[in-house]
Formats: sequence, structure tokens, C-alpha cells
Amino acid sequence: MKNAAKGPLADSIELYLGHKRSLGKRLATVEPALLLLDGYLLAQGVSELRHITPAHIAEFVASRPRHSPRSYNGLIGGLRGWFDWMVVHELLSESPVRCELRRVAPTRRPFLFTPDQARKLLEAAAQLPSNSRALDRGETYKTIFALLYGLGLRVGEVSRLCRKDVDFDIQLLVIRRTKFGKDRLVPFGPRMGKMLAAFLEREEALYGLIEPDAPVFSFSKRKRTPIGTNAISWTFHKLVPTLHLTVPPGVAAPHLHCLRHSFAVGTLLRWYQDGVDPMSRLFDLSTFLGHVSPSSTAVYLTITTELLDCAKDRFAQFASNSRKECLR
Repeated sequence: MKNAAKGPLADSIELYLGHKRSLGKRLATVEPALLLLDGYLLAQGVSELRHITPAHIAEFVASRPRHSPRSYNGLIGGLRGWFDWMVVHELLSESPVRCELRRVAPTRRPFLFTPDQARKLLEAAAQLPSNSRALDRGETYKTIFALLYGLGLRVGEVSRLCRKDVDFDIQLLVIRRTKFGKDRLVPFGPRMGKMLAAFLEREEALYGLIEPDAPVFSFSKRKRTPIGTNAISWTFHKLVPTLHLTVPPGVAAPHLHCLRHSFAVGTLLRWYQDGVDPMSRLFDLSTFLGHVSPSSTAVYLTITTELLDCAKDRFAQFASNSRKECLR
């Protein structure tokens, strides 16, 4: 996105965006907002950075109505991050952003699938009938949902997964073009490997060899166009009522991304139960999920009763051992 005429921010915006993209940020909403601000300041006759005032920023924000607090706060956060960056790099002496954030109502906790509930989802998916436009629909969606729950993949990552990205020799998936613009390796265990191998063997036995660059999941067996993320989400939401799930108070209705949340929380719970120190493994989980840092992973780690009980037991054991050491 380029402006026909450059405003006072144009050169600095280019430097800022280049810096952030080098860190793996996409800035899909920040870049348009900054370029709009640049054009707005140009139209107001502001020709230099030092002439930008808090009033200019307030007037610009007022000209960009945001109906939801989250959207409004996202705009303010993007502007604040940009101006703070300029202050750090001594392009400005202080930030002109004075706008207060709006209060956001607390969000509901995500629904977390238990292993039994996830198993019912896979069983329901396997029963989906095929039709002329979706052959082997049941086995296809069963395998897709197994990857989403069993490996915590994003739906777009499963949709884009190609045949060359599945390596059974070393039991790895190559996940390309992730959310942060990077590739990563995701190992899978023998049960997942057996399911994937059976699915691909069936596909190739019925419809011919899948080319390396062709998607693993496709209903168009000749063209091998990938199954879209919207189709996967739609199918998930059609299956959920058949599972007769009980949604606890304060918890949002199940949606597709809940499978990824469930993987993250389930992994943490297994570590506790196996006596593994979760803090020593958070970087591993963060890398596995494709996050830049554990702080991004923390969003997925909803505190459950089971996690609290495990943490309490772990602390009690730690306190008991510490007391014994002190008495020696």
C-alpha cells in the first residue's frame, strides 16, 4: 500500500515496517492505519514530524470511527507502538499519543476439549457422508480434526499442508508460511503417523499418486485444490451440536480454534502429571506452536481445575522437600 504523495511520516514508516517485518510481524492492520495517518497529516498541512501534536492524533482517531472497544484499542495500540519506536530512535522527543484506551468487557474462556470429547468429534467426522463434490469426506475431516487437536496446528496450516511436507522417515511435518511468516518443523508420534499413513495410502490407492506440491487434503482429486479454512470451520460447527457438549458458565461456545487451545492446555497438564517442570518446557511448547515467544503461548494456557490441582501438588512437594533440607 503506497501513498501518491509522501507525508511527514512516510520515510519513518518505511523504516519501521521493515524493522518489524524482519522480526516476523505482518502488520496487516498497522500498516494501513499508519499510511492513513500520514495522508491525514499531509492534508492538514503538517510537513515535519516535530509539528505533530496530540490534537492532530486525537482528530485523526476521531475521523476513524471504531464501534467496538477492541477495534479502537487496536488502532491506539498501533499508533502508540509506532510513535514510541520513533522516540526510542530519537526521531521525536516524545510521543503525541494521549488517547486513553477503552474498557473491554472480559472475554469468555475458550472451550477445552477433553480426550473423550475429541474422540467423539473424530468419530462424528468419520461418519460424514460423501457426495459427488466431496469424496471420502468422513476420513478426510477425521484426519484434519486429528491434526488440529493432536498437534495443535492452525487450520490454515492444515489446509496448506502438502504431500512433500509429510516425512514418515523422521516423523515430521514441515509447516510452511505460518502466521509469523516462518517455517517450522512439527514432530508427530506413532499413532498420528499411522493415521496419516493410512489416509495417504488410501488416497493414492484410489485416486493416484499425490504430487509433492499438491495438498494432502483435497476433494478435487484431479486438480488437488486444497480444502479451504472456511469449509473446515463450517463442517466443525455442523458437527458440534451432535456431540451434545456441556458448556460451563463463563465459557464460550466451541469453535475450531478451541482444538489448538485444548492441545496447549493438555500438553501442560501431561507435563505436570509426568513430573516435568512446565517452566523449563514453555519455550519448547512455544516453538512447537509456532509462536515468537512464550508470552504468545500464555494466551492459550487457560487455567483449569486440573491444572490448579497439579500446580498445588507440585508446590506442596517442593515445600516439603525444602523443609526437609532446612532441618538437616
